[in-house]
Amino acid sequence: MFRIQPRVQGVTPELLELYQDISPSTIGHLTDFGFLKGLVPLYRPIRLLGNAVTVRIPHIDSAAISHAMELAQPGDVLVIDMSGDEQRACWGEFRTYAALAKKLAGVVVSGCVSDVRAISGLGFPVYSRGISALTTRKLELEGEVNTVISVSGVSIHPGDLIVGDDDGLFAIQPQHAREIGLVALEKQRKEELKRQQYGYGLPHC
Repeated sequence: MFRIQPRVQGVTPELLELYQDISPSTIGHLTDFGFLKGLVPLYRPIRLLGNAVTVRIPHIDSAAISHAMELAQPGDVLVIDMSGDEQRACWGEFRTYAALAKKLAGVVVSGCVSDVRAISGLGFPVYSRGISALTTRKLELEGEVNTVISVSGVSIHPGDLIVGDDDGLFAIQPQHAREIGLVALEKQRKEELKRQQYGYGLPHC
């Protein structure tokens, strides 16, 4: 069975503007909650910012990802819960072409991905636990779209704000995002002043 819920637009344009230059490593000074530990970028440098569309697949069957792609809109981030499977890849080159056509912001996978060279060359932001040549199948058995999922022990809701860069990833519920973002911006402002004192007026990274 498939459980497919409507897409949720939790992230506002104001939040996207607020977080445009905020690094996850700054957020990591403020809270432990929401850090997606164990997930790494497919390439660097990388930047990911967008509205979560959640997907849950049952190990081998990745059909729900296609259903999620139909609902996703420009600026969305697909966040895929592979139900504990860390051996198979559910994302590759041709799904990346489809995501680029829909102008998605990126993909977060709790398992593996494949076609590394192609995806890296396309510059599409992808985070995963690793890389695998063993892939899922499109069997149309079951799956969920836009339900609450779990990635790295973090509950991710449809419409959550996903923030990623070279250092890692955070998922933040929109109702808490403004407060965290304002504190993070102020911290980065103070860090820039310290850089200038040392003679390094570099952007935060």
